[in-house]
Amino acid sequence: MDASRRSYDEQAARWNGPAGHAWVDLQGVLNEMFGPIEKLLVDAVSAEHAASVLDVGCGTGSITRAVARRTGHCVGVDISGPMIEEARARAEQEGVPASFVQADAQEYAFEPAAFDAVVSRFGVMFFSDPVRAFANLRSTVKDGAGLRCVVWRGPEENPFMTTAERAAAPFLPELPARRPDQPGQFAFADPERVHHILAESGWAGIGIEPVDVVCTLPEKELVTYFTRLGPLGTVLPDADERTRAEIVEVVRPAFDPFVQGAEVRYTAACWMVSARAANAKLS
Repeated sequence: MDASRRSYDEQAARWNGPAGHAWVDLQGVLNEMFGPIEKLLVDAVSAEHAASVLDVGCGTGSITRAVARRTGHCVGVDISGPMIEEARARAEQEGVPASFVQADAQEYAFEPAAFDAVVSRFGVMFFSDPVRAFANLRSTVKDGAGLRCVVWRGPEENPFMTTAERAAAPFLPELPARRPDQPGQFAFADPERVHHILAESGWAGIGIEPVDVVCTLPEKELVTYFTRLGPLGTVLPDADERTRAEIVEVVRPAFDPFVQGAEVRYTAACWMVSARAANAKLS
């Protein structure tokens, strides 16, 4: 099995398993926490005056629905069956003109030149072959279509995101190491790498600007957040009750610098990535 296929299988297993179900269960907390980032993206794509938008890595569809309310139609794509099922149910319940596809956006046979814009909130860092993935996205948009993605900068600028694994490391030596050259949260931390990926896959007018967004979540949700999501969420389900309790006892105080009364507050250090689909006849 080649590395690309192995990476796809790992991502599919993750997002169709506990990680996908955790995002469904915690979608209210997560959508509220990332609300300021959602507003940035929705405002940006609305300025494109796009009639049809593709939301990549749409998860439970919060961005998809928000964009659809502004533009008239948005299609969300995600590899996670549980999240797509929830996204469809939410859109139907709210009467929003959004539709959803469960698929790997790197490989899916989208209709050519079907979209006027592409948007993504933390949904493009998991491709096994990002050049191939963005070339596929380029094939489904019209010449000049806009791309707007928010991705994470490096872990050193996002200490909140690595607090749990650093605190739990003595108890869980099997925690997977983060590698910047592999699919994952910080895969797009290097702006030069991001620029190269986009330029190689048919995008031009590339902009990569830092954005720092204050995010919050209720303190009462903090333990659920770090035990079900991220690296701890992948290993704690297999831990015995005593080990789990010990880890929570150690990890929870490590978040104290971010706790302000009944609220957890941190700065999300991200890149706002923008580009336009290069003219196919000239490229």
